[in-house]
Amino acid sequence: MVLHIKIAGILMILLTFMHVWFPKYFRWKEELKRLSLVNRQMMAVHTFFIAIVLLMMALLCLTSPDELVQTSLGKTISLGFGIFWAIRLFIQFFGYSEKLWKGKRFETFVHVAFSIIWLYFSVVFFANYVKGS
Repeated sequence: MVLHIKIAGILMILLTFMHVWFPKYFRWKEELKRLSLVNRQMMAVHTFFIAIVLLMMALLCLTSPDELVQTSLGKTISLGFGIFWAIRLFIQFFGYSEKLWKGKRFETFVHVAFSIIWLYFSVVFFANYVKGS
């Protein structure tokens, strides 16, 4: 289980750094001009804080995997992480329109790849919570 938690941590580090690329890839400079100042800034601030949360989750997984596996607090944290990622997996299918990816090779690949990652995270953290509880 420790190995899977470390793998999840590495994947979350990669996800964290992907957030730096989002504004350019999604052309936010042009796309968000239509929004009010508060909405533009909320996008930037929320994206930043999502990246920070991912980084903190990753660092916890990479620096304290034994504690996550062996302690009651670690198992409770894993339960929270499992719920977080299961909700993210749900949103992948019910929060985004399939029009964004269906019939588009690259977008379908990304949709499937991230669905697998969210599922992996959910299973790892729920399994850690259940194991030994």
